[in-house]
Amino acid sequence: MPLCRYGSVMHAIRSDEHMWRRGGRLIMRSLRLHPSMHATAMFGALMYVGASIGGAVVLGRVTDDLVVPAFADGSVDRSDIWAMMAIVVGISFVRGAGVVVRRWFLSLAENRTQRDWRRDLVWHYLDVPLRFHRERPTGELLAHADLDLTTATMVLKPLAFSASVVVLVVAATVTLVIIHPLVALVGVVLFPTLVVLSQIYTSRVEEPAARAQQGVGDVSAVAHESFEGALVVKTLGREEAEIERMRAASARLRDERLVVGRIRAFFEPSIDALPHAGTIALLLLGSWLVSRGSATPGDLVLAAIIFGLLATPLRVFGFFLEELPRSVVALDRVDRVMATDVENRAGARSLPDGPLAIRVRGLGVAYGDNNVLTDIDIDVPAGGVAALVGPTGSGKSTLMEAIAGLLDPSSGSVELGRVAVDDVSAKEWSAAVAIAFQESFLFTDSIDQNVGLGVRSDAEIAEALAIARADTFVADLPDGRSTVVGERGTTLSGGQRQRVALARALARKPKVLLLDDATSAVDPLVEAEILAGLRRSLDMTVMVVAHRISTILLADSVVYLDEGRVVATGTHRELLERDDYRALVTAYEQRDA
Repeated sequence: MPLCRYGSVMHAIRSDEHMWRRGGRLIMRSLRLHPSMHATAMFGALMYVGASIGGAVVLGRVTDDLVVPAFADGSVDRSDIWAMMAIVVGISFVRGAGVVVRRWFLSLAENRTQRDWRRDLVWHYLDVPLRFHRERPTGELLAHADLDLTTATMVLKPLAFSASVVVLVVAATVTLVIIHPLVALVGVVLFPTLVVLSQIYTSRVEEPAARAQQGVGDVSAVAHESFEGALVVKTLGREEAEIERMRAASARLRDERLVVGRIRAFFEPSIDALPHAGTIALLLLGSWLVSRGSATPGDLVLAAIIFGLLATPLRVFGFFLEELPRSVVALDRVDRVMATDVENRAGARSLPDGPLAIRVRGLGVAYGDNNVLTDIDIDVPAGGVAALVGPTGSGKSTLMEAIAGLLDPSSGSVELGRVAVDDVSAKEWSAAVAIAFQESFLFTDSIDQNVGLGVRSDAEIAEALAIARADTFVADLPDGRSTVVGERGTTLSGGQRQRVALARALARKPKVLLLDDATSAVDPLVEAEILAGLRRSLDMTVMVVAHRISTILLADSVVYLDEGRVVATGTHRELLERDDYRALVTAYEQRDA
């Protein structure tokens, strides 16, 4: 054998062994989660195997003790006929009960394993940093939670039956040896052939199966982007371009699935043909043995039934072998997500009561090799209002997210009330800090549910809507606060969505409120009323990204950012002495005029 060919064969064998190890780990994970259900399903499968072998033996005896004598001289006792009928009916009942037990409990084990894995994945999605979600398409994450986990548990469906096939094969081989060694030889040739076919299949199907699973994620990502950006698609006339993107992604998925399908198209008929080929060989050999007197007609019937019994279990075992690579690949994709580090902030310190001072020292935030924030130092006294001002791309939103605890800084620290973010649990920090964004997100639910999130009282919701100056327009909606807004709040105007989102932040009664241009779509007079209402009604520290001179004038201090650095801090009047700052706010005035 040439060296290169030998190396490729050994690689295939090692790959196949690796596949079996990974498949074994997948199965063991489900067994550990629900051992009793798998054990009961296995018991049902063994009931079926035992009853099937027992039924074959009984039919062999019926042939020799009843059928052959009946044709020979008609000397058959009716009581024997009734007894054999009762035994056959009893064995059939046991077989049916075994099938019911196996299918019911294995279905429970599969569905509950899928439920547990999906729940763990969703919780992981909630626990990972915000950066994780920004680096991955939403469609891919949905594919992991839906199709990948469904595919990962598909191998559990035939598990108990496939495991019982081993017992069936052993019992069948022993029975065939008892009948005649030559009859057993047919089985000895048949069963290893199945193993060889499985080796070939598992070594060839893993890579195309992995590409097919990735293709599903790609199609989901394209579909999600197209639906999510429906407004952009419509306004820019990109319908044909989006259709072409979907066509290209679907074509790649189709091509990979066709590769897998061609492999399966060879494998499945081969599995189906093996027992039938064995039965044909058995009939030829058995007829010769019966003619020589080396076997009885009942032995031949017994052997034929056993080979017939192997047809369905071997087909199920073939399905198990087919699904194993796909399930392993799907779970690998999910496991790579689960391996992502989560936010593990479980600090023991508590935040002080009342509004909290904001203190940032040497803060740096980077995306890859790109430094977005560098050496940021900020102080906002408790109860104060600070305006964050700077040109587009200066890092204002990134700074807000870092203060809110949504980003992991590359350097420096963030403190609230002299307590660092790493010293406080993530739950307590998020309860103390509320952030409202320019792009406000609303759920497809009522105004009440969007503001209160099911945990705030009617009085708290009403107060928050009033401070956000949203109570008037909400009262004019068809069902008032019970009005269900469209997906992402599309049935409301931009300013209305922002005010409802602001009310949601206010309803939490935070100690620190961060407004990331959260009133940009609101009328300037209404914005002034909102900010004045915040000062009068709530006791909190406020930091607001400001793009309006009216907003800046309401702040106690101004933090001027440019290119990810704090250029200057002070009052608005003090910063007007800087030419660059004066030019920026003058541009704001001209835009708002």
